[in-house]
Amino acid sequence: MNGSHQIVIVGNGISGVTCARHIRKVDSQVKIILVSGETEHFFSRTALMYIYMGHMKYEHTKPYADDFWSKNRIDLKFGWVKNVDFSQRFLLFENGEKLSFEKLILATGSKPNKFGWPGQDLLGVQGLYSFQDLESMEQRTNVISRAVIVGGGLIGVEMAEMFASRKIPVTFLVRGKSFWDNVLPTDEAELVANHIMEHHIDLRLDTELLEIIDDGNGAVKAVKTSTGEIIPCEFVGLTAGVSPNIDFLKNTDLKTNRGIVVDKKFQTNIPEVYAIGDCVEFMEAPGPDRKNIEQVWYTGRMHGETLAFNLTHESPVEYKPGIWFNSAKFFDIEYQTYGFLPTSWGKDKWSFYWEDETRKIAIRLLFDAQDRLLATNVFGWRMRHAFFDKAIKEGWDSDKVIKLLAEASFNPEFFTNHHMEVVHKYNQDKGRNVQLSKKSMFHKIFGFNS
Repeated sequence: MNGSHQIVIVGNGISGVTCARHIRKVDSQVKIILVSGETEHFFSRTALMYIYMGHMKYEHTKPYADDFWSKNRIDLKFGWVKNVDFSQRFLLFENGEKLSFEKLILATGSKPNKFGWPGQDLLGVQGLYSFQDLESMEQRTNVISRAVIVGGGLIGVEMAEMFASRKIPVTFLVRGKSFWDNVLPTDEAELVANHIMEHHIDLRLDTELLEIIDDGNGAVKAVKTSTGEIIPCEFVGLTAGVSPNIDFLKNTDLKTNRGIVVDKKFQTNIPEVYAIGDCVEFMEAPGPDRKNIEQVWYTGRMHGETLAFNLTHESPVEYKPGIWFNSAKFFDIEYQTYGFLPTSWGKDKWSFYWEDETRKIAIRLLFDAQDRLLATNVFGWRMRHAFFDKAIKEGWDSDKVIKLLAEASFNPEFFTNHHMEVVHKYNQDKGRNVQLSKKSMFHKIFGFNS
């Protein structure tokens, strides 16, 4: 790359920051300007909940010291972008300032979904995505009698845990007949729902939000549900998913749909203008069982790495994310998924499912008709990413997966091992006589996870 270029990156989340860092690793001369109106410095968005819960302070969520940016000659521009003039190639900020660019990278992230509910713009009604969302939530929930959460996803569970940590009563409205039933099979959905209720969350399944009621002063005082019930509350958390944050880019020369439309090299329809992260919509999905829009932390990081490579090398590459995976927490139950595991399947697939007697630890393995591993869900049992990535890519059969399963375990040394219970149920269900491998037995006996 010619060092005379100036690259402007709008958005200092994981995608934008990763891209800036990796460009600088290769090119010591190019001028890089990182723009954000959210915070002056990059922070870990996944840690927002821990600030609210008192486990961390904001400064603890910053992966890099404040002088990291000047040491690496990455200039920080604090301000909100109002619009972009693509023909004249400059950003216009809300305060009237302008910033020219030669190459522009848009990494503008997501915003919480709103579906036109009456009262959705009242004070005390919001999502949890940005640092400003956290500040507003802190201010609006300082002294309240009840909160209502709308939408049964990962952010909804995080918000429920946040309120529970402050002993704020919570009603959780989920329109599905089971929790997160558009993602999880029934067994897993019921496991998570039971765990949520064990934490004294008032979980209302098969219940939708109809209206958010005004207190007469522009703030929320209650919600009305699809059952006709009025639930008094002073805060409503909107957690029914997120959508690309691109409102200020619509009606410009930039091609947008639900997100900013890009090819597999993150090129938009405008030369030298790129997009990465949550705001991106691929023209075609970047791989089997992948989606055109994937708003996950690790994919955002991979976007940044891939685009940085393409901007600093003569032979650009296409984005290839590989096997899908994700991880999260439902209160104190950790969740991991590898490969695409749908909510249901036909005769061309079959699954093995094991759940412990506490209903807090479970594993599901999904196979095709030829007995090749396709995907897995794991709850309450830490597993090694590399194990399942290899097993799915190589299409291991069910006997091999079960035989070697102990080697996948990443639980700490003194955690209870469940490998023998899983093997026993598998042999019962399938009429097999699978034995753990010698290496797996070593893991079982000594509890080592090296």
